[in-house]
Amino acid sequence: MSDAVLIEEDREGVRLLRLNRPERKNALTNELGWAIVSAFERAACDDAVRVVGVTGAGDAFCSGADLAPDEPHTPLSSSNAAVDDLGWVGRFPIVARLVCDKPVIAGVNGVAIGAGLALALCADARIASSAARFHPGYARAGTSPDGGLSWTLPQLVGHERAMRFLLDQEMIEAEAAQSLGLVGEVVEASAFPARFLAYCEQLAGVAPIAARQTKRLVTRAGLPRDLEAHLREEMRYVYRGLSSEDGREAVRAILEKRRPRFRGL
Repeated sequence: MSDAVLIEEDREGVRLLRLNRPERKNALTNELGWAIVSAFERAACDDAVRVVGVTGAGDAFCSGADLAPDEPHTPLSSSNAAVDDLGWVGRFPIVARLVCDKPVIAGVNGVAIGAGLALALCADARIASSAARFHPGYARAGTSPDGGLSWTLPQLVGHERAMRFLLDQEMIEAEAAQSLGLVGEVVEASAFPARFLAYCEQLAGVAPIAARQTKRLVTRAGLPRDLEAHLREEMRYVYRGLSSEDGREAVRAILEKRRPRFRGL
């Protein structure tokens, strides 16, 4: 396995992006986050790419932002944080839905949590392994969604189901995720890699102009009036939550594997 945090592979018109930090369940760092953004931008400009497939190495899709003490987390560019108020996590929906007007398919091979779930929902369609599990993550960390999840999730499942999923904080299995509307297809784990690739290749066989025009129309029909403003509001709320006393207590509790003691501060 390559040492690169993101592996890119081309197969018959399909650009496969594989998150490659299996020892950390493909948790997102600044390096990996920006690598994903850059990979979508390159795929969008490459006429040989007709479909983009996103999946994870090992037994996980993506466990969210890496909260380990040795992985200081900020999705903003360290060199340009003052103006870069979207960062990599805020750019996920922009590059996956708008910049890349080619079909994006997420192959959810294992856990998808927090920003990892947000990344999966930025795709145009999702195929899940029977071993996949889904958790929103954010409320557990004392904050609200980012990565466009407050837009993409209600689009898929509706307002009440989105609210329940985000606040109930329950890990759900693949079949339940399909019933909820998070994924369109569940495949037995042993058959998942072949089915995921086959579906990507199937869509790569569609006339490129048909696929791209269809994605543009369907995406724009469901866009907020100002998507970037919405994503900036997500980021402001995320930082407000994480910087609160309850947010800091929530992260400590996660790392210490205990129940948090919230004080409403």
